[in-house]
Amino acid sequence: QVQLVESGGGLVQAGGSLRLSCAASGSFSRFATMGWYRQAPGKQRDMVAVISYGGSTNYADSVKGRFTISRDNAKYTVYLQMNSLKLEDTAVYYCGLGAPLPGYWGQGTQVTVSS
Repeated sequence: QVQLVESGGGLVQAGGSLRLSCAASGSFSRFATMGWYRQAPGKQRDMVAVISYGGSTNYADSVKGRFTISRDNAKYTVYLQMNSLKLEDTAVYYCGLGAPLPGYWGQGTQVTVSS
């Protein structure tokens, strides 16, 4: 059984920063791609950023230059540093394990950006 536990969400003012963490446990390939996805109310879940085991990254255009994804392979943990947050970044953020579509998801953490 695979478990993904996210942390670090919360309420922040526009222009502020947050750092999300996601720790994976259970039986899975340690070489799996890990990533962050988000879903705003009434919208589909979209990719925010993904990172391969070797450190290759891919970002959504809307977050390039503001968000940074990283991972600690020894800790099976992926991070998302979010800077210069905008109102439109408000969403539930999910950690995903696997590619091209995650086979496992975390429970989600709410990120709310206020004006």
